[in-house]
Amino acid sequence: MPSPAESLRLLDAEGLLRRQRPLDSPTGVRVIREGRELWNFASNDYLGLARHPKIEAALVEGVQRYGAGSAASRLVCGTLPPHKLLEKALAAAKRTEAALTFSSGFATALGSIPAIVGKSDFIILDKLAHACLVDGARLSGATLRVYPHNDLGKLERLLASTRSKNAASRILVITETVFSMDGDLCPLRETVELTEQHDALLLIDEAHGFGVLGKNGMGLAEQEGLQQRIAFQMGTLSKAAGLSGGYLAASREWIDLLTNRARTFIYSTAPPPCLAHAAVTSLDLIRSDEGKMLRQKLVENISIFADSPTPIIPIVLGSNEAALAAASDLENAGFLVPAIRFPTVPRGSARLRVSISAAHPAEALNGLHGCLREKT
Repeated sequence: MPSPAESLRLLDAEGLLRRQRPLDSPTGVRVIREGRELWNFASNDYLGLARHPKIEAALVEGVQRYGAGSAASRLVCGTLPPHKLLEKALAAAKRTEAALTFSSGFATALGSIPAIVGKSDFIILDKLAHACLVDGARLSGATLRVYPHNDLGKLERLLASTRSKNAASRILVITETVFSMDGDLCPLRETVELTEQHDALLLIDEAHGFGVLGKNGMGLAEQEGLQQRIAFQMGTLSKAAGLSGGYLAASREWIDLLTNRARTFIYSTAPPPCLAHAAVTSLDLIRSDEGKMLRQKLVENISIFADSPTPIIPIVLGSNEAALAAASDLENAGFLVPAIRFPTVPRGSARLRVSISAAHPAEALNGLHGCLREKT
């Protein structure tokens, strides 16, 4: 086993060493890092809500009404009115019977998946699913099968063979709806139909679809009219909603069971009630006419860069060195665009990840687009 120093040296040699580089300003489309002003194309604030005055006011109001922290886990005395109000609002928006909130999307996956399946069960997972879904699947103890990204033929074969040999076992299919590093969509309707045909459950992660897709911003499941045919709709309040936290929307029975089994829910101090209070405002705003206008503006901004259904624009460069050099060049030109490397993406597919926001002005969009055209 190499020492920490040797491990760090090896990471550095591979171009995989990460360091924290704090901002010197609040988040937003215009930020300051190390004294330099930059256009921010690195965040997941797709609608620009992280600095929305209504949400900021709601957060302050939440502190004044309910205090700064919850001071206990949800099942002791940490559940306050905003937590229940938010869960009720999420369930209504996602067209499910109930919902449960967690401190983060990662905590949602790590708590929920092992509460749904166990050692006698099976998980079938898209190869490019987020790390939280992979870790939750491994933690469950269920037998894990992985299918190539969006490969419906392989998914169908895995479902058929698993069900034929294990008639009584629970099978859980897990996929993202918007893949976080590629920006593409899963074939959701076909996936729903396959899980129904083989008596399997489906868990979708709408982390990057929530707020962005659908008539009311509730994700790809809403856009496709499939919300009531999906067992588990997971998502986050940390991206388009402009805050932090995660949720799972499902039937009342499943939510009641998760309340008793999801360890990241049971054994974590409840998220601050002020966050839940602000999240209700954010959810209302996403579903409002203003939210619709922001989504339309986001579509217009995306179209400057690519014919993409989502605000995630990957520019695959291959090597870690090429991605790091390109990100450095863009930073020198005034643009913050992250270099994404293994293990976030497969080896040999290092890339720039351009993240578009409805809040980006034409000056920033045209400037970055021009720089990228010069480099490619």
